[in-house]
Amino acid sequence: MPRRERRAQLLDSALEVFVAQGYHAAAMDDIADRAGVSKPVLYQHFPGKLELYLALLEKSCDEIIEHCRAALDSTHDNKQRVTATIDAFYSYVASETGAFRLVFESDLTNEPAVREQVDRVTNQCAAAIAEVIHDDTGLPAPASLLLSVSLVGMAQQSSRFWLADDGGLSREQAVALVSGLAWRGIRGYPKTEEH
Repeated sequence: MPRRERRAQLLDSALEVFVAQGYHAAAMDDIADRAGVSKPVLYQHFPGKLELYLALLEKSCDEIIEHCRAALDSTHDNKQRVTATIDAFYSYVASETGAFRLVFESDLTNEPAVREQVDRVTNQCAAAIAEVIHDDTGLPAPASLLLSVSLVGMAQQSSRFWLADDGGLSREQAVALVSGLAWRGIRGYPKTEEH
């Protein structure tokens, strides 16, 4: 198997093991077994369990950041932007891979390299949202950033709660409720005259 395909296969297998067992309980033996390779083959691609976890984490963080940016770029209608951005988080946590657990529920957040990646999601998503808020309202950058961090926090926490709660709400219903709440708050900051 070509190196790139083998690496992708190993990452997929590692994701399944880390999501099911958490970082500390997962063993390189389990990951190699899941991938159908020997441990030496696994170590040819990743020098250790932390490096493998970090590669997965970076990929997962990139995914949610890209989805957030794509949601913001999908329209110029801010009400629709709010809904699309909230939905990006709900879609991410609803993914069958469970990759969100690496980002939002990691049992390794005391590790500086892991904390850096996890914080990167909030920081980069918030920065992208803050830019839209600042451009549209003329609010100072620190105020725009605080509002955007609040919106990201709302999306992260509510989406994880929705996934864990068996309250019977569909993803669409949950997104509509939360984006409605967010829109009712953020629309109170009027657009500048130029926009």
